[in-house]
Amino acid sequence: MRIWGSWLLALAVVAPGFGAEPTYWGEIRPLLRKHCTVCHSERHRDDFDVSAGLVLDTPEAIRAGGQSGKVPVVTPGKGASSLLVTILREKNPKRRMPLDADPLSDADADLLRRWIDAGLPLGTPPAVTAMATPGTTPRRLRKRDVTFTTKMPVPKKLAPTPAMLAMKLPIGPLAPVTAVNFSIDGKRLAVGSYGRVVIWDTTTGQPIQTLTNLLGAVNDLRFSPDGTLLAIAGGQPSARGEIRLVSTADWKPKGTLGGHLDTVAAVAFHPKGAQLASVSFDRTVRLWDLATMQVQRVMKDHSDSVHAVAYDPQGTVLVTASKDRTLRLWDLTTGKSKLTLSGMEQDVLAVTVSGDGQRIFSSGMEPQMHVWNAQTGERIGKVAGHSISVDEIARSATAEVIASVGADQTLRLWNPKTGAATKSIPLESRAYAVGVSPDGTLAAVGGVDGTVRLVKLAESRVLLTLVMVPAAEKLGWLSWTPEGYIAADEPVWGQVTWLAGSTAVAGESLGYLRSPERLRDAWQGKPVKAP
Repeated sequence: MRIWGSWLLALAVVAPGFGAEPTYWGEIRPLLRKHCTVCHSERHRDDFDVSAGLVLDTPEAIRAGGQSGKVPVVTPGKGASSLLVTILREKNPKRRMPLDADPLSDADADLLRRWIDAGLPLGTPPAVTAMATPGTTPRRLRKRDVTFTTKMPVPKKLAPTPAMLAMKLPIGPLAPVTAVNFSIDGKRLAVGSYGRVVIWDTTTGQPIQTLTNLLGAVNDLRFSPDGTLLAIAGGQPSARGEIRLVSTADWKPKGTLGGHLDTVAAVAFHPKGAQLASVSFDRTVRLWDLATMQVQRVMKDHSDSVHAVAYDPQGTVLVTASKDRTLRLWDLTTGKSKLTLSGMEQDVLAVTVSGDGQRIFSSGMEPQMHVWNAQTGERIGKVAGHSISVDEIARSATAEVIASVGADQTLRLWNPKTGAATKSIPLESRAYAVGVSPDGTLAAVGGVDGTVRLVKLAESRVLLTLVMVPAAEKLGWLSWTPEGYIAADEPVWGQVTWLAGSTAVAGESLGYLRSPERLRDAWQGKPVKAP
């Protein structure tokens, strides 16, 4: 029973007032998710050294008890005699939980006892499907100053000493941008960060929708081939992963695919749109029937977390990349792994397939780009490019453009025929995510600094930068061009402090820089003259 120590440590909390009846959704589940289900979860049920056969991530599993129901741990209405309570009050310190720690007080143990005495009430589940327009945010955040630079010289009348104009706003810290994806028509850009997805309209240059109350991290975003669905992949580490499907017609939920037992790392739509593939830290690859919202196959050949997944454009090849340092090519008919591509020395984090379906591109903690024959699994080449780890590789939907980003603060392009590196574009921040527009002209790069940079690939030029921020208790937005033009909603605009270097300058005379029209031109890749 030693393995139960991490679970029982969860009970070391102050119980709610005795007038309030604790519930699973209200008090018990948050404690178990925070402290216990890393080990005591469905994912580890069969790993006795980890879970001791005890599963605590659903009310049904708690009722069933340990070792697949052979060891009851709760008896509804009899909290004082239930094992989950008595083990806390064991006199023998070698048996009492938590081990090697001070015994818990009676008040601490009473939280669990009163829940069991009350009959294990469930309470009310939290809302998980709330969606909001860019006008609401759920909570107040402590603000820190964030400074953004431009390439515009400060007018001499404002700062005699030459300097470049910068903007300072009390909007930090900003959550890193972890996922970006263009819609198939190029008119929408989905941007994901922790617990939030923002949809930007590329024709107006403004956000049109914010999706909130997501389960933890947003690791991947994908529009369906017909543009009618947006798949949002993520979840909470060591808890259940989740895939949300949202209708792009009204941005309302269409369904939740919740079979993964750990965070969902990536998803990919089949080119014909009827199937979705997902991969997870739970080591599985799953194929979903989008008509029924049911899982078709669960593939378990990887020996460690699976980080990336991609179909070839014809829908005949599915390839996955894993922390086990391999790629696997899957037979979609049988669900069996038909080829294993090995020889990498470190975790594989990213993968894509060329537009003709002939080559596979992969990379990761070992930053070289590996190029493979998609039919034979033979490695064609190992090409130098990034200097340190690569976080994502993306291919345009209709054009032959392959791009990658990583920790070395560069955006790199690759020849889809030969695998040769063709271009390196410097960035101002480490990038976690990249998406290429369907026509291959633009790349959206999501950074650890909380921004999205839109890059015109032919010119290696940043067109504009996007930010969604908490402002005046609402979600505000801000975008600007390197030349210094800015577009923002009123709450954010009112917080801008203009700087020449580190010195504040009078902002009243800089109002002409606020130009939504210039920003729309930048979205379209049109030249923007310096003010």
